[in-house]
Amino acid sequence: MQATEGNSQPARAAQPVRRPSLNALRALEATVRLSSMTAAAEELSVTHGAVSRHIKSLEDMFGVALLARGARSVQATPEGARLAKDLSSAFALINASVEQLQPGPLTLSCSSTIMMSWLIPRIGGFHARHPDTELQFNMNYDRIDFVRDKISVAIRNNMIEPPKDVVIKDLIDEWIGPVCSPDYLAAQAIETPADLAHCALLSTKTRPNGWRDWIAAAGLDMSVTPQNSYEHFYLLIQAAACGLGVAMAPKMLVLDDLRSGKLVAPFGFVPGPYRLVLWVAPHLRLRADTRALVDWLTSEFRKPGMQDEAIESLAGPAR
Repeated sequence: MQATEGNSQPARAAQPVRRPSLNALRALEATVRLSSMTAAAEELSVTHGAVSRHIKSLEDMFGVALLARGARSVQATPEGARLAKDLSSAFALINASVEQLQPGPLTLSCSSTIMMSWLIPRIGGFHARHPDTELQFNMNYDRIDFVRDKISVAIRNNMIEPPKDVVIKDLIDEWIGPVCSPDYLAAQAIETPADLAHCALLSTKTRPNGWRDWIAAAGLDMSVTPQNSYEHFYLLIQAAACGLGVAMAPKMLVLDDLRSGKLVAPFGFVPGPYRLVLWVAPHLRLRADTRALVDWLTSEFRKPGMQDEAIESLAGPAR
């Protein structure tokens, strides 16, 4: 029945669309990303109960389960995983936009060994050239989230998978070789690679195939079994300097010790299977301080002695 002009009814006001709270969405994204409500609560500086209530409110609003809760862990349902993935992208975009308008300090990420053995002895040159630039450090050698971790530039080995959309700048080949203390070299009478068979060979858990990589790169027909493994390269290098054996190390990490005579490299170095690269945060690549750091690092890495230049005067003639 059609309404006449005399009895027309007023149009019904549109019902407001319910929107989930931003805090609830942040709680879900963090929980799925970290696979833990406890970890999400720590990251967001709230209680475990608050995270749980936020996620329950989303499930009630959407009418679907977003998490499968176990006794000790939580897993995202397909719906929860899909929503969390989109939220991660959205939050990253928001953070990147804010960072461009209100940039934080310049932050360089690298391993603790690179920091101790290579960067700290040289970083004064960067500060002298850019005295007004605040530079912070993040000691990490794995994958990173540039926005979440607030990283500007990272020094990495190309064996590590880079983040999506990262700007990659190639640096140098990683040259590798055996190193030991001068006293250990003399005591063991190391003259040929075959002499390594009666030496204590040292390795690191971060590069368990280091000796195998060197043998292949040097074209040697031999097999060795390292006796001692250290958690990090800086511990490995210190052990070699203390006369505990022969370590397999990248040249860049021992260059200063070779120059000082603390270590020797009886067979020199050969190009290994990996390269060093810089990862640059895509949303910070145009910042003046980011460009300055990238340019300085590139220049330092390409100085003489970093890779293929001879070191016979430092380590004795290669045999």
